Amino acid sequence: MSFAAVDQYLAEHTAQFEADLCELLRIPSVSADSAFKADVRRAGEWVANQFRQLKFATQLHETPGHPIVTAQSPFVPGAPTVLVYGHYDVQPPDPLGEWITPPFEPTIRGGNLYARGATDDKGQMLTHVKSAEAWVRSGTPLPVNLKYLIEGEEEVGSENLEAFIEQHKKELAADVVVISDTCQFGPGQPAITYGLRGIAYFELRLRGPKQDLHSGTFGGAVTNPANTLAKLVAALKDDQGRIQVPGFYDDVVPLTDRERQEFARLKFQEAEFMKQLGVSALTGEAGYTTLERRWARPTCDVNGLTSGYQGEGAKTVLPAKASAKFSFRLVPNQDPHQIAVSLEQMLRKLCPPGIELELIAFHGAPGVVVPLESPHVSAAARAIEHGFGVAPVYIREGGSIPVVGTFRKLLGIDTLLLGWGLDDDNTHSPNEKFCLADYHRGIKASARLWQEIGSRS
Repeated sequence: MSFAAVDQYLAEHTAQFEADLCELLRIPSVSADSAFKADVRRAGEWVANQFRQLKFATQLHETPGHPIVTAQSPFVPGAPTVLVYGHYDVQPPDPLGEWITPPFEPTIRGGNLYARGATDDKGQMLTHVKSAEAWVRSGTPLPVNLKYLIEGEEEVGSENLEAFIEQHKKELAADVVVISDTCQFGPGQPAITYGLRGIAYFELRLRGPKQDLHSGTFGGAVTNPANTLAKLVAALKDDQGRIQVPGFYDDVVPLTDRERQEFARLKFQEAEFMKQLGVSALTGEAGYTTLERRWARPTCDVNGLTSGYQGEGAKTVLPAKASAKFSFRLVPNQDPHQIAVSLEQMLRKLCPPGIELELIAFHGAPGVVVPLESPHVSAAARAIEHGFGVAPVYIREGGSIPVVGTFRKLLGIDTLLLGWGLDDDNTHSPNEKFCLADYHRGIKASARLWQEIGSRS
């Protein structure tokens, strides 16, 4: 049997693929809300049943939270092994009043399928299930060993995932991971996301007097926590956008000439970007373009500030407490733990007398990059061109996907991030959508990917 039989199966089953996706989207698998616990499990069972129908070895693993689904295709001796990761849980649909149609009643409008989870991540995850179905049902022998790891807690931090991977390293061993939970560069322009920034997230808490004080009576005699907070936050970066934590840039891997050239070739318009965001100017680390700053340079941003009186009108108060939440986005080789140590030393050195300082490190994950010269990247590029009719561009992503680092740490393998979504898919927002044409292109690209990776053997 040739790959043409797989393509033919895909062309003949588009309606069924859409019906199956709608069936999964009707299950309100909101992992953050205990009221939906049974529905989350029902979604996990639905995914597991997809694999059982293909005669894949399938298990629904219990965890202290929501179940994890694993599946494996019949073993092909000597063939490469691909591990597909995805998640079947979704974000809460609130605010419900802003949805044009109900979040768990999938609706097609203008070629898009609207529902919570349509693009994040049920639709994208399902492309890799349906691509395997096309191989199996068309009677074409799979040229790779496929393993699947589909969890139900991604939207609540994947609390049980790392321990599960650690306990099942042998069963999950593979040559490469494939994840589709990201975006194309733009409509009609698919992309391979070959790099992700990491993260280090902190909360700084400052305490001064035992209670709020009258600023007229006590101002000038007592160190003000809010003033101190402003000073410490301002000290994190200079006016050139350079982060001032000692040693912060020591391990930063610089962009290669090829990467900078790839970014420069992308059809990115700063004016359109500013219009999209509603800002009049763009700023950042001196010496780098906007895309380089967003994707491949470390950053520091305040995420929240709290102190003093914030009600209507005036209240002359010297606050007793002040706090800030802020995060660093990291690039490969930066160590979140070492940054936390250097940061705390810096802040304590700058903190004036009369203030009690507490720094809380919430979570951290390293950045990752897959070499552009990787044969898996080349295989993905050929598969995407087959599925989408256009060659992909190579991009990085400014956000973080901690499981990518986990796979590298525990399984020693790289991840292909092949996003079929779009920036305007309203991920985590009302009226989430997924372009149905991209859904089918993603299935076609995924099916071809198994052949491209398998040909390496």
